[in-house]
Amino acid sequence: MGGVPPALRPHLTRWTSLAPPVALVVLALTWGRYPGGVVVALVAVVLAAAVLAAVHHAEVVAHRVGEPYGSLVLAVAVTVIEVALIVTLMTAGGPQASSLARDTVFAAVMITCNGILGLSLLLGARRYGTTVFNAEGTGAALATVATLAALSLVLPTFTTARPGPEFSPAQLAFAAVASLALYAMFVVTQTVRHRDFFLPVAPGGGPLAEEEHAAPPSTRAAVASLALLLVSLVAVVGLAKVESPAIEAGVAALGLPQSFVGVVIALLVLLPETIAAANAARRGRTQISLNLALGSAMASIGLTIPVIAVASIWLEGPLLLGLGSTQLVLLALTVVVGVLTVVPGRATRLQGGVHLVLLAAFLFLAASP
Repeated sequence: MGGVPPALRPHLTRWTSLAPPVALVVLALTWGRYPGGVVVALVAVVLAAAVLAAVHHAEVVAHRVGEPYGSLVLAVAVTVIEVALIVTLMTAGGPQASSLARDTVFAAVMITCNGILGLSLLLGARRYGTTVFNAEGTGAALATVATLAALSLVLPTFTTARPGPEFSPAQLAFAAVASLALYAMFVVTQTVRHRDFFLPVAPGGGPLAEEEHAAPPSTRAAVASLALLLVSLVAVVGLAKVESPAIEAGVAALGLPQSFVGVVIALLVLLPETIAAANAARRGRTQISLNLALGSAMASIGLTIPVIAVASIWLEGPLLLGLGSTQLVLLALTVVVGVLTVVPGRATRLQGGVHLVLLAAFLFLAASP
């Protein structure tokens, strides 16, 4: 999100300022109802406008505060609202939603670590031949994501305190505390101790110069964009929930498993980050794209598991967090391929294509397990 993208032009600023409050009004009018086909289509249009507005305002904030803070703002904001959506759906769904947190978080990890990362590498390499990034910062982020995924999604499959892929209360509490600690340590590393590890790099390996034509927005404009970003994200997640009955009906009509609902929710919620990462990659700032991808994966686990652990006190039914055998294979393959991609500090279109194929395999197997 470095630099000022075309989305900052004045004629676009007007509608990006109007879209979030309009989306919030539509959300208020449709919340708790079961709209018909025409209204569902209208909500989908407003949802798309809110997503594009969120990307615009995230880029304004990021340009004001600089990297890696800009990537962190969008990743945390999206994840906080994603967690709220998961808890809301689990509360409303009862025991049938016992695996929704696992399905959504795992989908978010696969979409970010394969989809956003692969798309960013492909776009960056397609334009520049070979795209470069900081292996130290990206490697630290990938290691944290892998550890969080193992503690929260892999271990429940193999523990014996409870039948099935779930933690005992003590194990869940440990996973929650460990997740928060890991995420906090990474944020300190990214923003304080080793901030230079997460800044864009030039082809020669040095820091990438800021774009001279990109004057940072004023503090007032940045604060306004931050507020509109939060409104946009609330609207995106809320409208996604409004659309969820139509999504569930569509999933059932297509004969897909119920767990695929979590995949669709993750795809919708992560759409702003995907567009922002793609925009950064096109401008040769692959490091920012990787910050977004891995930061979002990390926040999805590191913030969701602690909240779910607290929410499990009043949620009905078991909390199934452990992955199945197919998901474990996909996660292991994603981590191994991710390590091989990150270590050199540079990538070609091949690496991007490999990650996108892994995403395609996940989506196919989620639809046809």
